[in-house]
Amino acid sequence: MIRLLIPFLLIFAVACQNADSDTDRKAVARAGDRVLYLDQIPTGLVVSGMSQSDSISAVQSYIRQWSRKELLALRAEENLTPEYKAEVNRQLNEMRNNLLIYQYQQQLIIQKMDTTVSDSELQDYYVSNLSTFTLTTNLVKALYIKVPSGMSETDRIRKLYRSQEAADMQELEAICTQNGLLYDDFNDEWINFTQLLLEVPLESDNQEQWLERNSSVELRDDRYSYFLAIREYRLRNSVAPFEYIRSQVRTIILNNRRNDFLQKLEDGIYNEAVSNNTLKLY
Repeated sequence: MIRLLIPFLLIFAVACQNADSDTDRKAVARAGDRVLYLDQIPTGLVVSGMSQSDSISAVQSYIRQWSRKELLALRAEENLTPEYKAEVNRQLNEMRNNLLIYQYQQQLIIQKMDTTVSDSELQDYYVSNLSTFTLTTNLVKALYIKVPSGMSETDRIRKLYRSQEAADMQELEAICTQNGLLYDDFNDEWINFTQLLLEVPLESDNQEQWLERNSSVELRDDRYSYFLAIREYRLRNSVAPFEYIRSQVRTIILNNRRNDFLQKLEDGIYNEAVSNNTLKLY
């Protein structure tokens, strides 16, 4: 779309072209010695479906904003006291160094740091740091089924949902699939019990007590029956199951490895500079 506006933009370009030393680029605005080129205008300014007038307005607005900002920067550069200019230069130098260091670190991490974390490493770290993996919420592995009131298969579902036999589970899932029922075993993964309670008409002031006393429950309202079977549970303030925090453990290991890698990099550069006299401390 920007290309469609080139004839319009060239009106601006003519006034700037003579002062532009880069003759292969189209200048659309100039503020002092600073030039805005056509290829610097973001293509996202003009999107499909915009009218030509809206497109022109969007580009004009961008050019005006660029011009005002550059003019203000020029005025600031001309009038800043030496002390303020020195502070600007200090901050720019610090920002440049930080950016250079960050990009160099990322480059080396990608090129040289091992990001493979074995199952044994995950397990070893988990076992060695159990006290750091305390749950702040109650977790369950559960089966949840939602059945419309009066459905003929309700009695059969009631008999099957508590079972953990493979054949019973296959039959139960088949019944739910054939009748379009909501059936969720959450891929046999740990989930937040509070999240599950949002799906059923159950209110409990003491989740821990409820979980300790109930392994299955059938709930009803005017429209549905809700079947909930708790296969396993872990209470808050207990140790989190390994499967639940596996990805978290991997992230911790990689972060530790990254920190060690960067520390060794920094130490190596420093020691090398000391040994070859690149660094001298007075």
